[in-house]
Amino acid sequence: MRMRMTSISKKILKILLVLNVLLIAATIIFFDIKILYSTQIGFITSALVMIGSLVSYRRMVETRAQNEIITMDDSKDVIDRLEDPHDLHGEEIVEDESADLKEAIKAEKQKLKANRRPLFEVLKDTKAALSIYRLGAYVVLILGFLYLNRHGLLHVPSYIFALGLPPLIIVVMLLQDKVNHSEDTIK
Repeated sequence: MRMRMTSISKKILKILLVLNVLLIAATIIFFDIKILYSTQIGFITSALVMIGSLVSYRRMVETRAQNEIITMDDSKDVIDRLEDPHDLHGEEIVEDESADLKEAIKAEKQKLKANRRPLFEVLKDTKAALSIYRLGAYVVLILGFLYLNRHGLLHVPSYIFALGLPPLIIVVMLLQDKVNHSEDTIK
């Protein structure tokens, strides 16, 4: 699995680099320097955010796999999870009219307390969201935008276009890899 992730990461990086070179060429040929600055800062910062997110997510998954932490309930099939995500129809509720309301509330509170996770586990899960790669990439994104805006180089349509390219390319590449991988496992 580690080898496949490395190869798809290299493919994504190569595609992003080629696309950036094509973007530079197109903006130099057809547009002015203001659009070149906007597209480059938008593209590079967006790519950094996406790559930082992928790296932090990969580390989180690898850590969970090493520690054998499973957070998904496999007791329900996919259709049941889609149709009834909150398990409203999962258990048959038997109404016992002799049961005391206070006792029922206490029992439900005990169930909720049993499902609580300790602070340590919550912090382990937030490491991916608070990864230095991800946070650093967002800081660069904000600083890039502020730089463009402050110096009068911001061209909003080209900036937004450039921001959207890396996520689109990465999603397409990951979906294509998933389809190719599932076809290989079927054969």
